Amino acid sequence: MEIRKDARYDVASLGEVMLRLDPGEGRIRAARSFRAWEGGGEYNVARGLRRVFGKSGLVLTALAENEVGHLVEDFVLASGLDTQFIKWAEFDGVGRSVRNGLNFTERGFGVRGAVGVSDRGHTAIAQAKPEDFDFDHIFGELGVRWLHTGGIFAALSDNSAEVVLAAAKAAHEHGTIVSYDLNYRPSLWKGIGGQARAQEVNRALAPYVDVMIGNEEDFTAALGFEVKGVDANLTQLPVDAFADMIATVAEAYPNFQVIATTLRKVRTATVNDWGALAWSRETGLVQAVQRDELEILDRVGGGDSFASGLIAGLLEGQPLETAVNWGAAHGALAMTTPGDTSFATRAEVMKLAGGGSARVDR
Repeated sequence: MEIRKDARYDVASLGEVMLRLDPGEGRIRAARSFRAWEGGGEYNVARGLRRVFGKSGLVLTALAENEVGHLVEDFVLASGLDTQFIKWAEFDGVGRSVRNGLNFTERGFGVRGAVGVSDRGHTAIAQAKPEDFDFDHIFGELGVRWLHTGGIFAALSDNSAEVVLAAAKAAHEHGTIVSYDLNYRPSLWKGIGGQARAQEVNRALAPYVDVMIGNEEDFTAALGFEVKGVDANLTQLPVDAFADMIATVAEAYPNFQVIATTLRKVRTATVNDWGALAWSRETGLVQAVQRDELEILDRVGGGDSFASGLIAGLLEGQPLETAVNWGAAHGALAMTTPGDTSFATRAEVMKLAGGGSARVDR
């Protein structure tokens, strides 16, 4: 994979950054206090690349200009990502026309699964248009090595789908690697055409993607590929079934340089089997170390941290097997702390990816 060298930034993320409100060990319906975090599927990846792997980056998003918007901005500033390209939308005082997204998230425990309740209608980024961002300046004049975006943002509105497509085309034209996490969410597509619309949008975007990330549901629902050999009672995809699917996907989209997925079998909300696979035309299929019965504190963001570890490895020119192990290790570590975003260190990722244990470090 050829990574451009003449770039000011290593990574740009394009998507919504929401305020996450977390009741801790309690339930949303009975909470009297919440801990505030930031989070968003696309943003989480860039934040992990900045904070954990030391990559320079910027965030492409829009916020309503009020105190909540500036709270989100403050979180992003703390991440170390450049905020100068945030589009600020005028707030009407009530939120009738534009607002900032909220995401209430319960962690789950044991037999009680995690619960997410989004409140993100009419948000600033869902109403943004391609002309709100100077993609030729960002990807051309300034230069960005890697753009990461995904299906969560693309599902927010017709505008969002247009913004993603314009960004991917501009990035592609200027030699920026584009990664895309399909991240199919039925609740987001339900009111705007369901799977048919998801497939229409994602098939239009796919020709501009270099690194495609998704699980079996994503490839089926968001791109329309049939996956055989999956037990309907499991969330884990058998390796041989994924290999067969990849062959079909790679034939349909010869521009895909890498295809990757996490493998997760949910035993309880707090114990999952966790692994990952990746494929490239040069290496074929490689598998990360499988971690069965992985204990989890907060599963939200595990897939995003997998993506940032994988991308970090590819940015640094590591073999695909190394990159997918960085991703799997980073995802595992990210799920040991609360919040969407990762609090791991690069040293911890390298230790776990290299076979290290949870023995105390003194």
